[in-house]
Amino acid sequence: MISLIYSAAINGIDANLIEVETYISSGMPVFSIVGLPDAAVKESRDRVVAALKNSGFDFPSKRITVNLAPADIKKEGGSFDLPIALGILSSCGKINKDKLKCFCASGELALDGSIRKVKGILPIALGLKKNGIKSFIIPFLNKEEAAVAKDISVYPFKNLSEVVKFINGEIMLEPFVYDVGSFDESVESEYDFADIKGQLAAKRAAEIAAAGSHNIIMSGPPGSGKTMIAKRISGILPNMSFDESVETTKIWSASGHSFSGGLIKQRTFRNPHHTASAIALAGGGNYPKPGEVSLAHNGVLFLDEFAEFRRDALEILRQPLEDKQISVSRAKSSITFPASFMLVAAMNPCPCGNLGHREKQCSCNPYQVQKYKNKISGPLLDRIDIHIEVPALKVSELAQMNASGESSSEIRKRVVKAREKQTERFKKSKIYANAQMSAKDIKKFCVLDEKAEETLKTAIEKFNFSARAYDRILKVARTIADLENSETIKSGHIAEAIRYRSLDR
Repeated sequence: MISLIYSAAINGIDANLIEVETYISSGMPVFSIVGLPDAAVKESRDRVVAALKNSGFDFPSKRITVNLAPADIKKEGGSFDLPIALGILSSCGKINKDKLKCFCASGELALDGSIRKVKGILPIALGLKKNGIKSFIIPFLNKEEAAVAKDISVYPFKNLSEVVKFINGEIMLEPFVYDVGSFDESVESEYDFADIKGQLAAKRAAEIAAAGSHNIIMSGPPGSGKTMIAKRISGILPNMSFDESVETTKIWSASGHSFSGGLIKQRTFRNPHHTASAIALAGGGNYPKPGEVSLAHNGVLFLDEFAEFRRDALEILRQPLEDKQISVSRAKSSITFPASFMLVAAMNPCPCGNLGHREKQCSCNPYQVQKYKNKISGPLLDRIDIHIEVPALKVSELAQMNASGESSSEIRKRVVKAREKQTERFKKSKIYANAQMSAKDIKKFCVLDEKAEETLKTAIEKFNFSARAYDRILKVARTIADLENSETIKSGHIAEAIRYRSLDR
């Protein structure tokens, strides 16, 4: 007898529906799984046998064939254990096969029959709605994540025996409902801008970057506060919307990264080490998985020691910085991952780090300094909106132990107000922040007064900015104007935006 139950395989951050067909026939006792399974799926044979026996079921001493269709889609991981076990029981007559094919199931079996948590539950749950399947059997520990998807019934279980009794109607269970809660409440961060002494210019630049979702690079000697500022930027960003939260959670779920609760509500902050490879940043593998640029989606990607990253790793940032997505192509597949993040980079001004230091002498010669700066290409710098120098603090500033600056909560209020103006401005388009404006949007929304036009023209001629840098200046000036609640971009806004292109000069 042939039985059918549905499961799913993760493809990038989406899910492909898989038909798990089980056929038991007479002959030599053989248990085979076909349909392009990886090693982990093949090993499910031993887990399923032990789980069935330890759950009180007899394992048939016959020829068992499990087909995972379509056969041309790679299946990986332990999530097929549960549907395979249910298919075998159905083919043995222990479960009604007509009831079974109404369900999708996903879960890894322990040897004692308990069901372990698996990755990719949210992408699967979201994909079930498109395929018309409304009932989803999952591990108990995945219940909040799966219930985020509406319009499907989620049934969480702790062991195999409970699942069999539920399908046979021996026990009744209501679908699990998860309250996602409010997205209006601000999440308190352990990092506060009030902890940072001095560095008013750098904090101002960070506020502008957050207000317009602009990429920012900070250059300064070690200990000047670059990392402290970077870690506090995510704390002044606006709250995530429900759609942003679902997008981010979907990426993390598909990649197998752990997170608490059913949804990621706090904007992510990713801080990969400078030894990270291009694949670690972009994503990849034989069957591509999300990298750091996608894990930072809707959040902040902080690259400390920017000039120490490998050149090929930095150059892969070009596409996501421009297109807000990244395409990863391999011999067996090609996947496009979302990558709409805010880049925050920090670097030393020279190899020894003391160039421009008030008190320490730089030991680098001009050639070494230029070679160090050349590690970051011009096209990449063009894609970073704000360049700010963070000088070393004076001893007198460090000695002010009791002095505290403006708190993150106060800065965040201004940032949120500026973002609200942008939301209203771009409500008829797919963008949500000034940094995402196209050339057409810039022409429409970046209206300069006469004096501002003259200031910008003079700067372009003097510093020989590129066309891309020209657009970046206008975008940053638009954000500065929003922070000051000005509809028109004025000369002062342009002048401040020009100061944030220091590395271009």
